[in-house]
Amino acid sequence: MCEPIVRRIPVQHILSRSKLPVGEFSANPYVGCTHGCKYCYASFMKRFTGHTEPWGNFLDVKIWPELRNPEKYAGREIFIGSVTDPYLPQEALYGRTRTLLEQLRGSGAKLSIATKSDLILRDLELIKSFPDARVAWSVNTLDESFREEMDRAVSIERRLAAMEAFHRAGVRTTCFISPVFPGITDAKAIIRRVRGQCNLIWLENLNLRGSYRAVILDFIRAKYPRLLPLYRSIYQNRERGYWEMLDTELRAYAAEIGLDYLTNDDTMNRPFDAPPVIVNYFYHEQIRKSAGGEGDAPCRSCRR
Repeated sequence: MCEPIVRRIPVQHILSRSKLPVGEFSANPYVGCTHGCKYCYASFMKRFTGHTEPWGNFLDVKIWPELRNPEKYAGREIFIGSVTDPYLPQEALYGRTRTLLEQLRGSGAKLSIATKSDLILRDLELIKSFPDARVAWSVNTLDESFREEMDRAVSIERRLAAMEAFHRAGVRTTCFISPVFPGITDAKAIIRRVRGQCNLIWLENLNLRGSYRAVILDFIRAKYPRLLPLYRSIYQNRERGYWEMLDTELRAYAAEIGLDYLTNDDTMNRPFDAPPVIVNYFYHEQIRKSAGGEGDAPCRSCRR
């Protein structure tokens, strides 16, 4: 793997309105994502940015003006990391996510941050200063060999250790079991592993659209040929039977271990020390649109 092409780009705005269910505004301090996940729906961004490099091989570092009147975001939820990971390895050098957090410090904004990294530990105290902050780590396997096939992010154990550190510090944490690979992701095992260190457990199905559809189907054909009929039924015939079966199975499992199981609802109205709630986001309309590149249009700060 060659080093990604990194460029600094000036942008007018870093915050934009969002239709996703996790925030009124979104912020992405980078364009592109060097984790290079094979299943990444955000690769559709290339349609709007003009990049010809393979997804994962480029990164634009956004440079934006100082936020004006950040207090206008008081009580509003800002989702950081909808189409990039805000804690990529390059964040250690460029610090754009840290800059955004410092500009928002004291504004009263609520933060939701999504990452696959433990670099976020650097900013634990700063994030903790925001009201109702929550951080989500993507974990769709406990098998490091499968993880290595899928992305270049840090190990699952490092992600889980970071999650535990934030939870111990009193920050709401989410284990984002996403994407669920049919027949591969062991959601029950992940739930058992994280239930003592998170407030939410999200479930999102694998969406296969765009250029990465063929990549994943070729991977299944080569590494999991026994599952190819299942993947064809889901992604070629558009059958939902597997997801309905998994929903029923996980709902029953949640009841068995004493956890609530909801659909498309992650409202934060539970005490911090309450057991985590499992939230099924299979086929959530806005997530499904985003995965196909049909949801929120990229904000002006994403365009070249």
